[in-house]
Amino acid sequence: MLACLCLLLTVSSPADPPADSASTEPAALAPGWSALAFDPPEPGTYRLPPIGNAGNGSVIDSDGNETTLHGLLADRVVVMSFIYSSCSDVNGCPLATFVLSRLKSKLMDSPAGAEGVRFISLSFDPARDTPEVMRNYGRRFSEQEFDWHFLTTQSERDLAPILESYGQLVVRDPVEGGEGGEGGDISHILRVYLVDPEKRIRNIYSVAYLHPDTLFNDIRTLREEVLAGTPDGPSLQGPGDRKEGYERGDYITRSQSLERRKGRSVDLMTYVQDPLLGLPPIPEPAGNAITAEKVALGRLLFFDRRLSHNDTISCAMCHIPEQGFASNEIATAVGIEGRTVRRNTPTIYNVAYLERLFHDGREATLEQQIWAPLLAANEMGNPSVGQVIEQVKAIPGYQERFEAAFEGRPPSMETLGMALASYQRLLISAASQFDRWYYGGDEEALTQDQVAGFALFNGSAGCSGCHLINEEFALFTDNQMHNTGIGYRRSMSQAPGELKVHIAPGVEVTMRGDVVADASESPPNDLGLYEITGNSADRWKYRTPSLRNVTLTAPYMHDGSITTLEKVIAFYDKGGAENELLAPRIRPLGLDQEQKAQLVAFLRALTGDNVDQLVADAFAVPVGNTNSEQ
Repeated sequence: MLACLCLLLTVSSPADPPADSASTEPAALAPGWSALAFDPPEPGTYRLPPIGNAGNGSVIDSDGNETTLHGLLADRVVVMSFIYSSCSDVNGCPLATFVLSRLKSKLMDSPAGAEGVRFISLSFDPARDTPEVMRNYGRRFSEQEFDWHFLTTQSERDLAPILESYGQLVVRDPVEGGEGGEGGDISHILRVYLVDPEKRIRNIYSVAYLHPDTLFNDIRTLREEVLAGTPDGPSLQGPGDRKEGYERGDYITRSQSLERRKGRSVDLMTYVQDPLLGLPPIPEPAGNAITAEKVALGRLLFFDRRLSHNDTISCAMCHIPEQGFASNEIATAVGIEGRTVRRNTPTIYNVAYLERLFHDGREATLEQQIWAPLLAANEMGNPSVGQVIEQVKAIPGYQERFEAAFEGRPPSMETLGMALASYQRLLISAASQFDRWYYGGDEEALTQDQVAGFALFNGSAGCSGCHLINEEFALFTDNQMHNTGIGYRRSMSQAPGELKVHIAPGVEVTMRGDVVADASESPPNDLGLYEITGNSADRWKYRTPSLRNVTLTAPYMHDGSITTLEKVIAFYDKGGAENELLAPRIRPLGLDQEQKAQLVAFLRALTGDNVDQLVADAFAVPVGNTNSEQ
């Protein structure tokens, strides 16, 4: 249903907007003014495949408040049009607002109402369309309470990147005297965009396709998809292969990652100049300033299996992009040749802000951190630093890329760490529902349950004592080491009589504990920070993880022993696992079921609005081809 006909409209810009052009039905042939000549398909009987990511930019609402497009797109089905108030062509901007007005009435009269739907009309003409003008323009469409925002921008400069991201061509005809620019007639392509709650464009409507009936059915189709949580929905997040039926000879994978591994590169360097709402500026260490060349090189290295001893394991095979740059399908990581790793794969979202790395806090910088997995016998299995360097040098294309990124320096222990660190440092994610509510002042960004959950988080439940929230930003970690009792409980536990064993993602069988023990390697003891310091008081202490994007990074705890957020809340509600070194903050909370649900609801509001963009960027990496253009 992708609109395939877009008409270029040349329309005049009189000084005062015509009083009735956007609300009076003229004699015109565009389908939006009349009944459809065909019966549209029933909602839910067709799909609207994602076309691309919705662009972002700084905008101003009709009250003069500055906000962002992504902030207004969040968690809603959005119908977005580009208009300007003085347009006089009845099949131009007035057509878009008239159709949306009819659509609004259909939604308000439907059983589901307009819940979860938002209209956005953004002006092409910021010089004339001030917030006051847009407020007056929108009044004629607000006789019923409805979520419709009439926006403008501070300037043409702020508007230009937004128009470019949506493919909106705008040309101003020369003003009298032969000069172009402000005051001239405007030529533009009329397009209306349907955007899903994941900020992905799902349809584009031109003059020939713009009708309230088709839009109404498309909105209902998206609503049904969101409510059903269908695996072929818009989000790139989630475990990979769905294994049902894999035992058949004619099995064909339905892997989310394979079906959607059509990436789109993101300019990660924009995060350096423009940190996301809710995060501080990205720290740049002395001696390793972030550059586009280093980031592009580190991005290639991160996904290259040839950095492992037998060319089978890359960094991204444990830090899986579509699984929150963690690993959702197994509690603890699996390394080279299937070797057991005793700890859970931590997410690397926002790793730039961590002062301690690894669960036990044994490293302080990303530049140094990478060598631990590269050299660990049960992870990437390389026998020495020198062997890794020689292997990278032997891969065509890397030598030239290192020299370009590091002013002529070749691959070395230092430059390899610097390149990988530069890419990981830009995997930042924020501007979540919480950020828009707490730092952006959007009172509607959180539900009532989420607001109640925040009050508990920051109050009687005491979560913010370790998962810090500051006045200007929130890392949701204190970067400290604590004993919650999880490590103690694991070290004291015995093999149960029966044990659930995962034999494939999503497939498990129940086996006797003694049988599993006979066939398995005994899990090594894990004493946390004590293994680094040798101080007995540090037993079972682990780093406080950030809670940003926590819904994407299950299972939880350093050993992956807790599978859901609900179980995490239950663990802390009971006061952790009692031991002589338990952190003083850990205590029974006495939460009721409603309060537990509210805390979980709040945690679900911490997912950044750019996670799918980072996953799509990861999918765009030309794995195994270091000579490809980035």
